[in-house]
Amino acid sequence: MQPFLGPDFLLQNEPARKLYHEFAASCPIVDYHNHLDTKAIAEDHRFSDIGEVWLAGDHYKWRAMRWAGIEEARITGKNTSYHDKFNAFAQAIPKFLGNPLYHWTHLEMSRYFGLEGTVLSPKTADHVWQVCNEKLTQPDFSARGLLKQQNVVMLGTTDDPADSLIYHAQIIEDDSIDMVVRPTFRPDNAVKIEKDGFAAYIARLGDAAAIQITSYEKLLEAMVSRLDHFDAHGCRASDHGLDVMRFAPVPGAAELERIFKAGLNGIPLPQEDITAYQSALQVFLGKQYAKRGWVMQLHVGATRNNRTRLFRALGPDVGVDGIGDSELAGPLNAFLDTLDQEDMLPRTVLYSLDPNKNEIIVTTAGNFQDGTYAGKVQAGTGWWHNDQLDGMERQMTALAQMGLLSQFLGMLTDSRSFLSFPRHEYFRRLLCKMVGEWMDNGHVPANYELTGSLVKDICYNNSARWFL
Repeated sequence: MQPFLGPDFLLQNEPARKLYHEFAASCPIVDYHNHLDTKAIAEDHRFSDIGEVWLAGDHYKWRAMRWAGIEEARITGKNTSYHDKFNAFAQAIPKFLGNPLYHWTHLEMSRYFGLEGTVLSPKTADHVWQVCNEKLTQPDFSARGLLKQQNVVMLGTTDDPADSLIYHAQIIEDDSIDMVVRPTFRPDNAVKIEKDGFAAYIARLGDAAAIQITSYEKLLEAMVSRLDHFDAHGCRASDHGLDVMRFAPVPGAAELERIFKAGLNGIPLPQEDITAYQSALQVFLGKQYAKRGWVMQLHVGATRNNRTRLFRALGPDVGVDGIGDSELAGPLNAFLDTLDQEDMLPRTVLYSLDPNKNEIIVTTAGNFQDGTYAGKVQAGTGWWHNDQLDGMERQMTALAQMGLLSQFLGMLTDSRSFLSFPRHEYFRRLLCKMVGEWMDNGHVPANYELTGSLVKDICYNNSARWFL
């Protein structure tokens, strides 16, 4: 029986152990998509206690705590201290067996705080609280210090086009910051014309661009202005959160103007108008990304804010989002083909929250390889509900069998937590387990120069070439 999270965790044969310890473990981390607070990096934020750094904004933990029977006041309550929330988490975590949160939590306790062998529970909560809080007072446990501990060399944050990027500017000017922190252009608020608050957002976007957006053409002018602003601050990627992938041929200027004006005036739009507007804007943006050499990321398939009562009380991103099951293949291929017909398809990463769409994602990516870049269109890593052992293995197996695993960009955290980076280790161990099993079973040569190179490319080299 192996020890819990021991040195050979997940590494069940000698090839897997050699691949991880000699090739994967030392690779720097390129975390090209996350939701970290840029202000905290710029100001090198110091955390008050382990409750703050572990539980503030972590809807993965909130969701599981509710499932374990913890009342909402002890999870997100404004009048509940982080110490009390931490104790509630310690009460819940023995019920997390089988959930990746159990592994992630204990990897974080071990890798950051030296708590190897300690299992979090109500009995150990006081000890863990004291040890972690003592560590957090030390210089290496600030926001930047935590990133350096995990050898993070690049971060891709998630930023609205209307954001000033003031903290990115501070980071660029601060010579003491030796990691690359790039903004990522996330235009969802401009794309989702059907959402409440669209007009207010367009006004905010216009203020940021110093353009009064009174027409669809002015919207495009403002978008170009913000794209230029992001590019000047080191942006090299966009990200679109498309809950449902829809696409229609781009309509004419007069039709787009009619739809845009209706959206600005709060007039309810039929689905065909929404689809026409979103398709047109996304095609325009895709061409802009291609001109700038940016990467376009498409996250598809979430059903969001499903529990109305909690959404009204707490807002979005609080742990009530699930997997959608809408059509993907037709509209996704049509969108990519529209850009490709003009040779304006940027490097692209495709993610589906529905794991049943893995094969669709991989084969769609294969449709648009053109030899200009290795893996020009990528099947992105297991995302959100799928960034666990089974989900990541399913995604990589589909990619290996229907595409080229060798060109894979590897893991990202998609996280708001500064303690989430041992998830890269989790992924790397799984990758080495898979390749080690192929070697052990004679499915690939017992050649460490060959397989070790594959592992290093997936863990670091491929993403470094794209994003650093």
